[in-house]
Amino acid sequence: MTTPALRITGLRKNFARPAVDGLDLSVAPGEFFALLGPNGAGKTTTLRMVAGLLRPDAGSIEIFGIDALADKIAAKRLVAWLPEEPLLYELLTPLEYLEFVAGLWGVPPVLAKKRAQELLEWLGLWPFRTDRCGGFSRGMRQKTVLAGALIHDPKLLILDEPLTGLDAAAARDVKDLLSARVAAGASIVLTTHILEVAERLADRIGIIADGRLRALGSLADLRATGGAGLSGETLEDVFLRLVGRSARTTLLGEAASPVAGAWAEGGV
Repeated sequence: MTTPALRITGLRKNFARPAVDGLDLSVAPGEFFALLGPNGAGKTTTLRMVAGLLRPDAGSIEIFGIDALADKIAAKRLVAWLPEEPLLYELLTPLEYLEFVAGLWGVPPVLAKKRAQELLEWLGLWPFRTDRCGGFSRGMRQKTVLAGALIHDPKLLILDEPLTGLDAAAARDVKDLLSARVAAGASIVLTTHILEVAERLADRIGIIADGRLRALGSLADLRATGGAGLSGETLEDVFLRLVGRSARTTLLGEAASPVAGAWAEGGV
């Protein structure tokens, strides 16, 4: 039996109220998995716990069979975490930033240099390799941080809204790179409010609301959830049907946001 890339069992986290409430989830090696839900559903809290940035109140997290709560260092070596807000050392160039991150992971310098060039070329950043990151646009910063997340060749990528604020060209670069990583055997867990991205790229989709998993499976599986089974339903139709009014508020509230802008500009 194949060991899951990620296995979450009974995961719980409370703040003023339950943010994640008994979540069970498994992601296979080489799978592109999208975790969707309205604002406040528990998506980012879940990803932060998987990435080792937040300790759960209860439950377990296994990454390729490693107990991520008992052996944090071993688990983190297999994981890349990309938060929604890109954080860079602004005085560094992309090459210097990648060299620094590779050093933290113990990547040999020769290999780090090779990977850095490959990543920067793939993401269209090679012409800017000696420019200071402080002068970069949001999209260039996001792509540089993504390159840094991939420099140690992680087996599991945890991505929180990686396309937020990107124009169509930058979004396409990121999507192509993520698809290539999955084709090479990596697993991806991604959250996004751009539902067309999940519909096009994800092998399976989980829909979460109020910290609980409401539906799980392929788009065809989700269409059948609740007895609808309409072959013409888009993921947006399914999403709104399953999570209701709170999701409508979320989507309508995104109208003036960078995410909606990227969607309107074709950045999906």
